[in-house]
Amino acid sequence: MALVIREADVKSLMNMQDAVTWVEEALRAHGQGKARNVPRSRVKLPKATLHVLPAADLEQGVVGLKFYTTPKGGERFLVVLFSAEDGRLLCLLEADYMGVMRTGAASGVATKYMATADADVLALFGTGKQARGQLLAVAAVKKLKQVRVYSRDPDRRKQFAEGMEAQAGVEVVPKESAEEALDSALIVTTITSSREPLFPASAIQPGTHINAAGSNSLLRRELDEELVRGATVIAVDSRQQSKVESGDLLIPAERGWLDWDLLPELSEIVAGRQPGRLSPSDITIFDSHGLGLEDVAVAAHVYQRAKERGLGQEIDLLF
Repeated sequence: MALVIREADVKSLMNMQDAVTWVEEALRAHGQGKARNVPRSRVKLPKATLHVLPAADLEQGVVGLKFYTTPKGGERFLVVLFSAEDGRLLCLLEADYMGVMRTGAASGVATKYMATADADVLALFGTGKQARGQLLAVAAVKKLKQVRVYSRDPDRRKQFAEGMEAQAGVEVVPKESAEEALDSALIVTTITSSREPLFPASAIQPGTHINAAGSNSLLRRELDEELVRGATVIAVDSRQQSKVESGDLLIPAERGWLDWDLLPELSEIVAGRQPGRLSPSDITIFDSHGLGLEDVAVAAHVYQRAKERGLGQEIDLLF
């Protein structure tokens, strides 16, 4: 019998520390050739878009996909898991909360491997739903002394800071400008829908690590092209996917400032096949778009916990 696992159960079965651990394991497996990932494909329609991300986690013995639609007024996320051994349907999992956790977790893993050891201040750009996961993930891998938050709406950034401080266990301070947020911050995370760079390259100090998580189409840009040009290590989650989705890297690539095929994938860094940084003064960037493998791996762990704890609804479907 397959399980249907609802949002409420997912929230009770995982937290951010779990997500970071599971995503790190999946990326290491991918870097070692023990997992498979297929870049996201999209079916664009006049009033909505269907997004599909297939993958297989061979260590957990599962294959599946996340798919979601983005109509006006909301998004709907679902993960489907099958057994990699016999093809049985294992579960259908509502994946809104899980998606926020795994998207943040990827930045957390990148921060763990690419930021300097003494980095303890985070500048966070964006205060939407995904920003919560980004903050929690960095706080899960670094002992932060402060988070500085900036977004265009002063009321939203104030509310975000007040709501996240107790949840993250760190001081969260809303800032009036990008420059104030960046002052002495050695970790920067951007999670916006901006079409133009959020700050000039000159605002970033040596030794900074940047998680660029908002630009997932060629129409969006969060990073100054000069910042990309000056970075020592630029990691992506998928070279193939970045070529068609990375607004931040398109212009530098077109100008010959970077070679797509030479960019390390985060899984290669986690597996020890590529360095996360070369020196403490390096500027490093993780250009994040999300892998179906991360969704499939996290969903597989949630599924196992649901079975152990008797959660979820059994259904006789494709039995």
